[in-house]
Amino acid sequence: MKILSIEASGQVAGCALVTDGVLTGEYSINFKKTHSQTLVPMLENLRRMTELDLKTLDAVALTEGPGSFTGLRIGAATAKGIGLALDLPLIPVPTVDSLAFNLFGTDALVCPLMDARRSQVYTGIYEEKTEPACLLPACAVPVSEVVSRLNSLGREVIFLGDGVPVYREQLREELRVPFLFAPAHLSLQRAASTAVLADLLYRKKGDACYVNADDFRPLYLRKSQAERQREEAEKAGEMEALAAGRLVKEMALKKETMEEDAR
Repeated sequence: MKILSIEASGQVAGCALVTDGVLTGEYSINFKKTHSQTLVPMLENLRRMTELDLKTLDAVALTEGPGSFTGLRIGAATAKGIGLALDLPLIPVPTVDSLAFNLFGTDALVCPLMDARRSQVYTGIYEEKTEPACLLPACAVPVSEVVSRLNSLGREVIFLGDGVPVYREQLREELRVPFLFAPAHLSLQRAASTAVLADLLYRKKGDACYVNADDFRPLYLRKSQAERQREEAEKAGEMEALAAGRLVKEMALKKETMEEDAR
């Protein structure tokens, strides 16, 4: 089984290749560049360095969401493009499942925290001691709700994800159970974790874990800011004002881009 995985759901862009349960290669970057700039070059480097014949791939895995709206769309477009071009199925993996799998083997509970803005996090609660087990599926909730659930479980917990720095102090103040924060090399999304977890899913479910590339849609959990603004404007009868405001912003952005190009 040969699985190529793609990661673009958050700050990290990455790709990995798992061949018959062995991690053959992985590229990852968390820097000030967009995923559209980094993902395809990393995929090409991975293909070249592992001497990968794309025709030998069995599936393309990706984190399906939740996560960054833009990142998820870039990841989905890339995975769908590869899948359609090579007639390969996709294996979608929930982002928080993949994050939790970074800490496989621990006796503690694992709680990924992805900053969802608007005072919420994308999260879940997992056991990862002998095999992945989900106690709270992926959801978008205030941190206080997660803390309350963990306090009621009464077990040690390890936190990871880009939401940890944002809510670290709140966690320290409100938690009544022992807790730890994952180290930097395990704290963010990894394409390798997605690839290995996808391989595990296939071993358990077979073709049932496959999704046709043309049918795949990201899992957002929440509406985008643009969708929320539109709904609010419709309720308030201010669609014309919203449209005018968008037009002004688009014109300003176009002008700014032209000025930068002129320099």
